[in-house]
Amino acid sequence: MKPFDSNGAFQFNPTEVRRRAIVGAGSTLLSAVSALGIQVISTIVLARLLSPSDFGLIAMVSTFSALLVNWGPNGFTEAVLQADEINHALASNLFWINVGTSFLLAAMFAASGSLLALFYGDHRVVGVAVGMSVPILVNCLAVQHIALLKRAMCFPVVSANDVVARFVSVAVAILLGCAGWGYWALVAGATALPLSTSIGAWFLCRWVPGLPRRRVGTARMVRFALHTYGRFSANYFANNTDNLLVGWRFGASSLGFYKKAYDLFSLPMAMSTAPLTNVAVSALSRLRGDLAKYTRYLLRAAALVAFVGMALSADLTLVGKDVIRLLLGPGWEPAGYMMNFFGPGIGIMLLYYMHGWIHLSIGRADRWFRWGMIEAGITFLLFIVGLPWGPVGVAVAWTVSFFLLTGPAFWYAGRPIQLGFGPVLAVVWRYMAAAVLAGGASAGIARGTFLSAPAPTAMAAFLRIVITSLLFVLLYLAAVIVLHQTYAPIYQVVSVVKEMCPPGMFSKPTSDAVVPYVGDPKAVPTSD
Repeated sequence: MKPFDSNGAFQFNPTEVRRRAIVGAGSTLLSAVSALGIQVISTIVLARLLSPSDFGLIAMVSTFSALLVNWGPNGFTEAVLQADEINHALASNLFWINVGTSFLLAAMFAASGSLLALFYGDHRVVGVAVGMSVPILVNCLAVQHIALLKRAMCFPVVSANDVVARFVSVAVAILLGCAGWGYWALVAGATALPLSTSIGAWFLCRWVPGLPRRRVGTARMVRFALHTYGRFSANYFANNTDNLLVGWRFGASSLGFYKKAYDLFSLPMAMSTAPLTNVAVSALSRLRGDLAKYTRYLLRAAALVAFVGMALSADLTLVGKDVIRLLLGPGWEPAGYMMNFFGPGIGIMLLYYMHGWIHLSIGRADRWFRWGMIEAGITFLLFIVGLPWGPVGVAVAWTVSFFLLTGPAFWYAGRPIQLGFGPVLAVVWRYMAAAVLAGGASAGIARGTFLSAPAPTAMAAFLRIVITSLLFVLLYLAAVIVLHQTYAPIYQVVSVVKEMCPPGMFSKPTSDAVVPYVGDPKAVPTSD
């Protein structure tokens, strides 16, 4: 793609925004599923090549480095997506600002290794910090190119590039792990990911930045990027203070167990809400002039997220320990036990992160940043309260935090457009109730059978996952139908899935395809 014409203006065909958004959502979710498959293979192999201490050591350093790696992707990307206009000169300015600041951040982090080693009491941290500073610099090279592709709603090629880069990263880590590199295999894999991404992004987006120069609009976009990154930083500290506290209080091995349980807990968000943020912001930003349509689309998305998210939450609570046993093998039982406390928070977590779509799409990153500070403070206090009970207490703190914050978060985000949490709750509460009822019934049926006993082998864990999940899904769908008094939610979710697929896979797509159900269960859904 060539993003700019001969005059430096951005090239984009504004027709079929809705269709582009749905196809983009489909390709993004397919990419997330593919990335999950790659990650599962990586986890299975690396968990048998490396020790929990190796993973814990990398987690100690990546707790800090990942914040700096995301300088640019979280900030400059959203600035490009929501801007009314973007041109070659403005994009070039943003590119060089990002590169310059990333170089400084990488140098500072490499020099901080001795301080981290002193904090953790582990001299190995010094070398790992130097190695993990490389992705900070490399990652910035692709930010503007990927942002321009997303602004043009070329999400399928962005998703393909992401899958290829992840495959390369995992392949490098596994090969070096087999060669006996230990935790350095994980460092090399972390570097291979942004390097592969950058190479692919420059190939797909045929744009070479020009020299920086004074340009109207640069300061405004940088401020927007800073507010967005500030919010990301606040959220990041809230999301990673747990690693810091667990590693400091209980050591690398306990952190290794905790981190694997947390990774499974956060996986649904990484596969759905997070990847769809750019798609949602691109689409909703074009609807902010029509408040009624904007609200309608947002609520429909919330209904779909709740339908899937609440089911995942209850199911992973039931089978989380078996998933850990299957993927990681024997010796990881503490991580499986922690999933009993992480699982109930998965569905509400997916719903919670949607509030950021509102802030970004209406151009209020400043409000998003302020809310992030509140979120970080409350989450930190909950971690402190839960810490005396060990990693399990921290896991409970996570679940409690999302239930406490979701309502106020939507209320605050929606104030500029007069959208409170009430409409959101009205379209999701039935799915929450269905998940609780189906999960409780599944646990009751399993009690006293082989489904309630610890799985002695990986095959036994696999069979328990399949049987328990099938039982839960049947009960969940039945509960959804009963609570809505109609089959409409099921039909409409299937319809959206069909729209996400390539044309002709199921049937010829139409312009009036049904979107996720949100209203009166007896009402006939209408299209936009």
